[in-house]
Amino acid sequence: METVVLGLTLLSLLIWIGLLAVRGQFWRSHVRLTPIPLEIDDLPSICAVVPARNEAEVLPIGLRSLLLQDYPNPFRVVLVDDRSTDGTASVAQNTAKDAKAVAKEMGRTAPSLEVLTAEPLPQGWTGKLWAMEQGVRHAKRYAPDYYLFTDADIEHERSSLRQLVFHAERERLDLVSLMVRLRCRSFWERLLVPPFVYFFQKLYPFEWVNDLNRKTAAAAGGCILIRRQALERIGGLSTIKDTLIDDCTLARAVKCGEAGKRHPIWLGLTEKTHSLRSYNSLWSIWNMVARTAYTQLNYSPLLLLLTVLGMGLTYEVAPVSFVWGILTGDRFIALTALATWLLMAFSLLPTLHLYRQPPFLGILLPVIAALYTLMTIDSAIRHWFGFGGNWKGRVYPQS
Repeated sequence: METVVLGLTLLSLLIWIGLLAVRGQFWRSHVRLTPIPLEIDDLPSICAVVPARNEAEVLPIGLRSLLLQDYPNPFRVVLVDDRSTDGTASVAQNTAKDAKAVAKEMGRTAPSLEVLTAEPLPQGWTGKLWAMEQGVRHAKRYAPDYYLFTDADIEHERSSLRQLVFHAERERLDLVSLMVRLRCRSFWERLLVPPFVYFFQKLYPFEWVNDLNRKTAAAAGGCILIRRQALERIGGLSTIKDTLIDDCTLARAVKCGEAGKRHPIWLGLTEKTHSLRSYNSLWSIWNMVARTAYTQLNYSPLLLLLTVLGMGLTYEVAPVSFVWGILTGDRFIALTALATWLLMAFSLLPTLHLYRQPPFLGILLPVIAALYTLMTIDSAIRHWFGFGGNWKGRVYPQS
């Protein structure tokens, strides 16, 4: 038994050394937009497409921040009301009137807002992508240089759009995306949101996403700027119409869609653009993760098994071995396990700092990882029983 525990402990330590050394520096949380001088005015035309389903509560903040962007060139907003029942359309119109008045007081002109009512959801489309598709079809008449896909619950920093466009133009990128700063106020948000961002970066190291020589591609759906020509090149949103993880699928199509040829994309973090979506309970975060976790594994039982085993070996062996070493008096195993545990906690520190959370939460990473593993197992169970992909009152078939 001692030999098995020692072997697993050493293997876990080697895994963490490898993760910190060669996994694209994912744990550093350092990939950010470079600030630009705000006096730059020669920027291309933009059309923002905002899918909205029952978002009346957040529109006065999220949509308002979009309409008050400090962007000097042609910019308009198309909001697609996805058959809301809470008055989303009327709240959007009122928010536009308020933003127009505020912009006038500032000596500026707010961009125009057009509110569309979504057509019935056709078979084979997910609701969000269908709403976005209708927004893109409507926006084509303006032939914008870029589309901005953003959620209704995102509060944009005043210069965010200018920063995104400048970065895309300077680096000649086809897609630029921000992992916006998620809400982190309630107990469960403070415990689980920073690790969620951490795990996302581990799965898709941002340095690899931004490296044209690597196939890794990802985006964060709350804020995606994409060239119109790039979207047309991949055949539009219809090519990904049935996907639940639409942001990463879109990024993959843009970066690697053509055989033998890759196109540059960029994904980074921000502290200034925020998500307004609240997750006040464990269940709300659990449901958010379980909706697509098994999709990420391509609905493969084998990948699920390997994931569970991998998560256990990576995150659970160290604390278990540490306790075992203390109880049996094996100092070498206890110290090796403790070193592994501390490496694990250390790797979470930059993300905790980004979210202004206490460093001691890193020690709880094994518990947090166990919760995320259970969410992934639950995602598979939902799929097996035919109610996976449940979101905002819709259940999407999965295959």
